[in-house]
Amino acid sequence: MSPGSRRVRSRVGDGGRSYVVAMEPTRFAIRYSTLNRVVLSLIGMGPARSGIWVGPDSVRVAMGWGFRAELPRRDLRPVDPGAVTVLNSLGGVHGWDGRWIVSGAADSLVRLDLAPEAHARVMGITVRLASLRVSVEAVAELTSALSPAAV
Repeated sequence: MSPGSRRVRSRVGDGGRSYVVAMEPTRFAIRYSTLNRVVLSLIGMGPARSGIWVGPDSVRVAMGWGFRAELPRRDLRPVDPGAVTVLNSLGGVHGWDGRWIVSGAADSLVRLDLAPEAHARVMGITVRLASLRVSVEAVAELTSALSPAAV
């Protein structure tokens, strides 16, 4: 059975056989300022190629060709609002030493901490990922979807 699917037993009509029902991950949009939306779209890192996909077992984060990570939900620590920093206002992908920012805007940040660390790809290069701050259109909805009770 693949991730994002579940086995369901039919009650009526097919003799009680079980079958697999795919559960599509929920997509959350990355937030972009007007200027960053234009600039990052021109270089392939705009909203059409970016987002956060929350599935039952994993969370996938992407910003075009600049950032990609597949994170096991069991490794995520409590989700916090992220602090605004100068790097957030620049937009794009920034980071070092396991702490990364994926943002299109300086506000509406969510911080995801991982234990143990995971790996991500930044411009095709594998990097350590211990903490990720990402700007999100729907902060409350994403934090709710990532809460332990939502699994």
